[in-house]
Amino acid sequence: MPEKFDAKRELEDLILTVIREDGSDLHMAANRVPYVRIVGELVPLVKKEPLTQDNMIEFVSLMLTEDRKEKLFKDYEVDFSYSYGNKARFRCNAYFQRGILSVAMRLIPEYIRNIEELNLPPILETFARKKQGFFLVVGPIGQGKSTTLAALIQLINSERTEHILTIEDPVEYLFRPVKSIVDQREIHTDTGDFHSGLYSMFRQDVDVVMIGEMRDHETMSVAVTAAETGHLVFSTLHTNDATQTIDRIIDTFPPEQQNQISAQLAESLLGVFSQRLIPRIAGGQIPAYELLINTNAVSNLIRERRSHEIPRVIETGAEFGMIDFNRSLAELVHNGEITTENASLFSTNAKSLERLL
Repeated sequence: MPEKFDAKRELEDLILTVIREDGSDLHMAANRVPYVRIVGELVPLVKKEPLTQDNMIEFVSLMLTEDRKEKLFKDYEVDFSYSYGNKARFRCNAYFQRGILSVAMRLIPEYIRNIEELNLPPILETFARKKQGFFLVVGPIGQGKSTTLAALIQLINSERTEHILTIEDPVEYLFRPVKSIVDQREIHTDTGDFHSGLYSMFRQDVDVVMIGEMRDHETMSVAVTAAETGHLVFSTLHTNDATQTIDRIIDTFPPEQQNQISAQLAESLLGVFSQRLIPRIAGGQIPAYELLINTNAVSNLIRERRSHEIPRVIETGAEFGMIDFNRSLAELVHNGEITTENASLFSTNAKSLERLL
């Protein structure tokens, strides 16, 4: 007789495999073996048996509260966090595809690395030391945005006595108070949605707020207003670069409100940091990045809706601390960190990169 499936033991074994192999993600679905993402590559766990739909239901029953499980089977998808004792914490999404139950789990390290350890530019620390304004970390999914934001929040936590609020779906990195008060609110558990949680911060004596993701113009509007009224606001967007980020924010609003949000953004924005994780020659990944800093020239471009001119400002803005993405790639190549091929693959303007190489 085949051995009875022990969901608790099997899930534990898969989680320990992710930790042991230094993986970043675990993918599970009925009718296939589990996969682990290691240094950006998906690796099938071929020694495992393919999972069944019943196996997957047992897994989600272990990981979800009854109300979140009910939401999964009603809405066919749900975000949640899952902790494996004090050894690992995951940001998760359970969903259906072709009627098959699937779960994607992203490992959230317990230790919050600092800017230097993440191979990020030291100038980022200056934004954590501002008293008010709006700073965005952007890039595609899985490029380290949450990790960069966590480093900035932890820097504030370790240096200043502030009231820090995070609003996330779900809560990812856990911050232990050092000098600051840190409140972490999870959507659906501690507050109804981003907009509601953010709006209530005005009555909570908050100094710094980190919004896990800006999904609608209501949230964006309150975030910009908060930055205008003396708060330091951090957030993320799934955009490719600074230009696209500014356009996305403005275009999210109805046409009759776009001039107003352009003016507000021009005044409140501190900067936009875009990053990509590039395969490293020595193994692992290393970030390449772009940094837009809101100078007077940039502020005028935002206000006048001339965002198409921003890339040129970044290219020529090194004296202000701006960082051009192609220059970042070229520097990584010259330092022997990444290959020329990967630099070209990730560049958004390969011809310009060639001139720098």
